[in-house]
Amino acid sequence: MWAFFHRSDDPFAKCRSTQIIGGAGSIGGPFTLINQNGITVSEREVITEPSLVYFGYTFCPDVCPLDSARNAEAVDLLAKRGMSATPVFISVDPKRDTPEVVAEFTKWLHPKMIGLTGTPEQVKAASQAYRTYYKAHDDEDEEYYLVDHSTMTYLMLPDHGFVEFFRRDQSAEVVAETSACFISRS
Repeated sequence: MWAFFHRSDDPFAKCRSTQIIGGAGSIGGPFTLINQNGITVSEREVITEPSLVYFGYTFCPDVCPLDSARNAEAVDLLAKRGMSATPVFISVDPKRDTPEVVAEFTKWLHPKMIGLTGTPEQVKAASQAYRTYYKAHDDEDEEYYLVDHSTMTYLMLPDHGFVEFFRRDQSAEVVAETSACFISRS
């Protein structure tokens, strides 16, 4: 009888459902942004526990509120399992998303949600670190314009960095179940 074993040094191998070109280490990294209280923070001060990080904007008419609500629900499902996690919302629209606007948005979605914004340069640097895309529509209306952006949610672990991403069509239950796998092995 022959048995073949796959040996992996990846403690999260059983949890992974995605593969990243360039490896997991190519996503995430240092950032300096402004939180919903107007305080400048770094990734070390934000990602202090497992975190679901999402890039969007508060004026988004549909996708961002739905994705952020899904992430908030996943955090609540994890809490029911005794696992603490934080939903993080990073604005890609620093022109309109002031700390006050981000505070109102995050407060409405979840009491633990951290909202971040910053200067255009700070937001661009954070977006590049996470390999996200965003582009504001050129519109004559300074108040009502749309921003195209990627819609992935990133699971970040304090001692490991990026470990998994979630597409917007995945349910809160799937996000929580997959996150629990990573959290339990971290």
